Amino acid sequence: MKQWYEQLFTNYAETYDKETFTRGTVGEVDFIEKEIGYDKTKLILDIGCGTGRHSIELAKRGYIVTGIDLSENQLNRAKEKAASAGVKVEFHRADACHLKFNQEFDIALSICEGGFPLMENDDKNYSILQSASRALKENGKLILTTLNGLYPLYHQVKDLINENPAGVFSVVNNFDLMTFRDISTIEVTDDDGNVNSIECTERYYVPSEMTWLLKSVGFKKVEIFGCSLGAFSRNDILTVNEYEMLIVAEK
Repeated sequence: MKQWYEQLFTNYAETYDKETFTRGTVGEVDFIEKEIGYDKTKLILDIGCGTGRHSIELAKRGYIVTGIDLSENQLNRAKEKAASAGVKVEFHRADACHLKFNQEFDIALSICEGGFPLMENDDKNYSILQSASRALKENGKLILTTLNGLYPLYHQVKDLINENPAGVFSVVNNFDLMTFRDISTIEVTDDDGNVNSIECTERYYVPSEMTWLLKSVGFKKVEIFGCSLGAFSRNDILTVNEYEMLIVAEK
């Protein structure tokens, strides 16, 4: 049986690119470039690359990027977009929980829930962090965004529902304070116009938890910031009103 994220991304690539949360690519890549130090010799791994929006934008700017994703549908769209943009990105189908890379990359990205924290259990989410750490060279850097557990602690659960006119919305929403999982039923209109009902589970994390998890897989320095769509910045302090957090971790 397919997991909820496999169901979602079976036929959702064109629709995905129209979602509101995909509109901040240029600003987000501006931040990534600064973190790289504008060094185009750095090798970049984009984990859960989806339709390749960050990978392609980085390639346009002259960086060498490898993008991996579990969805053939998303990857096919990414390859089409890269070809149209006239850039080369190595796109591969792979499970983020079991990446085979070993100290091959300088930078790893996992942005806009690129696998983490969408997994159906905490062990699989943790394995994504392990895979990312293994893939990085000594002194490598991970740039990650994930769901901010401070948000549901402060807000009404009903406020967690994605206000997303582009196609995805929650019909039933239950947040479990014991597991920090948002268990919901979403209705999604796929690329063929079919409306599908999918039961999904997403894990929220608190900052201290993320710091411990990342240090346990080999990262020595973990910094956490607020996460504004299309405007990532080290100047943004994480608050209870941020739906996501931005993390920069160094080995």
